[in-house]
Parts: sequence; C-alpha cells; structure tokens
Amino acid sequence: MERRSPTLWPTGPVNQQWEEPVPEAKPYEKSYDIPKQLVWKAYQRVKANRGAAGVDRVSLVAVEKELQGNLSKIWNRMSSGSYFPPPVRLVEIPKDDGGQRPLGIPTVGDRIAQTIVKMVLEPVVDPKFHPDS
Repeated sequence: MERRSPTLWPTGPVNQQWEEPVPEAKPYEKSYDIPKQLVWKAYQRVKANRGAAGVDRVSLVAVEKELQGNLSKIWNRMSSGSYFPPPVRLVEIPKDDGGQRPLGIPTVGDRIAQTIVKMVLEPVVDPKFHPDS
C-alpha cells in the first residue's frame, strides 16, 4: 500500500467521505426579533389545521404535553438563527390514473416554524406581487 506524504492529508475537519477539508462552522452573529406571541399564534394555526405527525412520529397531542418547552425550543432556535428543518416524511398518495403522487409531511414543530416565517414574510412580500399572480 502506498503511503501518502503528510502534506497531502487535510489538516482541518473533513467531510464524511474523508475527501476534502470542511470549513469551520461560523457562529451566528445575527439574532432575529421573533416575538413569543407570534410563536403562540403560529402554534394555534397549526393546531386548527391538525394534520399528521412527521418523520419524528411526534403528534400534535405529544407536542402539547410539553407545549411550553417545545414552543420555547422553536422560538430559541429561530431567534438565534440556528433553526434547521428536519427531514419530511414521504407518503404516497394515489392518483386518479392509478399512479402515485409523493407528499412530504413536515414535523409538527417544522409546521409551526414554517407558519412563523409565513406570518412574517407574507405581509411584506404579498403587496409586491401582481394582483393576478
């Protein structure tokens, strides 16, 4: 087996395939002003829409058992800029022609986060769209 010179090996952290150096993570320097009331309103909208659990299999009922902690976690991550959405659960929906249509179901927490973003962005962005769009 050929031995490589130490200078050819990456000196920093590497990706999972051990192929190339990965830049060091930068701390988030910006925080976002997300009122806790907005998180509560977003939760109420998600609750009103009901819906299935996501890939984590955590239902709305389960989220409600630790509601304050779950909402605080979402608020904290979104306010600090460290929120990353979890994967979505894939469900195949039958089509009229006999085929299947993929449907992604986000977790309850991610639906709350998406609703927060929608509630912040929609009033800013909607007026810029053409009335017929």
